Amino acid sequence: MNRREDQVFVWPVYTRIIHWLIAFSFTLAFIFSIEENLLNLHVAVGIIFGLMLVYRIIWGFVGPQYARFSTLKLSLAKLKFYFVEKVQNRWREIPAGHNPASSWYTLIVLSGGSVISITGLLLYGIQEGKGYLGFLNHDYYMYMDTLFNFHIYSAYILLIWVIIHISGVLLEQFYHKTNMVFAMVTGYKKAKGEDSKTGKYKSGLTYVFLIISALVFFVSTDGRNNPFVATIYKQHDYKHESFTYYTECGACHKPYPPFILPQSSWERIRGDLKNHFGEEISPTMKKGENRISLNDQTVIFNYLKKHSADKNTKEVSVKVMKSLGGARGRKSITKIRYWKDTHADIPQHVFKSKKVKRKANCFVCHKNFEKGMLEDIDIKIPK
Repeated sequence: MNRREDQVFVWPVYTRIIHWLIAFSFTLAFIFSIEENLLNLHVAVGIIFGLMLVYRIIWGFVGPQYARFSTLKLSLAKLKFYFVEKVQNRWREIPAGHNPASSWYTLIVLSGGSVISITGLLLYGIQEGKGYLGFLNHDYYMYMDTLFNFHIYSAYILLIWVIIHISGVLLEQFYHKTNMVFAMVTGYKKAKGEDSKTGKYKSGLTYVFLIISALVFFVSTDGRNNPFVATIYKQHDYKHESFTYYTECGACHKPYPPFILPQSSWERIRGDLKNHFGEEISPTMKKGENRISLNDQTVIFNYLKKHSADKNTKEVSVKVMKSLGGARGRKSITKIRYWKDTHADIPQHVFKSKKVKRKANCFVCHKNFEKGMLEDIDIKIPK
């Protein structure tokens, strides 16, 4: 028996919650993907998106009547008839559950969303070296660009379908006058049929799942100290790793991580110490000046080449090498195309500010840079 005249109770509250969580988590994840330093929030809401998809798939088998996959209308003939009738009959009767268009849209969201979630998890592990799949970085780092393309293009394709879906709902609301916008708010549709029956175990299952998801989300927003987002990389102690590099080069500037430049770049730097970024470094200089003995130079550059970008699977190293192609490395990271591309949107006045002073002063914007950590969450560009 229907609770309201001329309306059917189709979507119980827990189905509506799942629906809106899928919608909002996808939207927020898309927005957070725009800025690199928001990666951690992108991942956190992305995890919620993935978990809600998993639950919606489960719900398709054990959920209430109108949420089950068995009620979806996936016949192409019915889909064609749906659009023909939509055009010819403004006041046609709508089904209580999913219509043919929304049935196909449900499958598109679940399949497309699954691709986005799976590639996102793999990308986070392989490219960033983070999360439960961070261990994949060392063996599969060469696939990070392929995964990125799958991830980003799948997201854009799904976004297009979301816009189409919203357009269809608004058309139903304002042209066909079916009150469709509020169906997923109140749970009632202006249609004929039997009310959806709710069950205590289904309601309880939903809330348990939501509580677990909320805990996962808040743990993930930590950004550092939990297994969902923790990095496989450890901070470097350059003083311990190479005391000569730390003391000799550190006498003039903080130690740069070796993995930001290829071996060919370090070789060029050593070969031009007479003009080391405007300074002369020589084993014959007087004590107290820029003097580094030949033996110490050998120790320093052997260390730098051993840990150069060529021999590292970190994201920055891999992308530096790819941006070089087969070209010889530049003397400065700021001359490499990858650096230019990733810093293209930063206004020039930032680099000339009193706090930054020069483009190569990576330590200002990247916290823990001198410890070999280039975390997106640590990026803070001075105003």
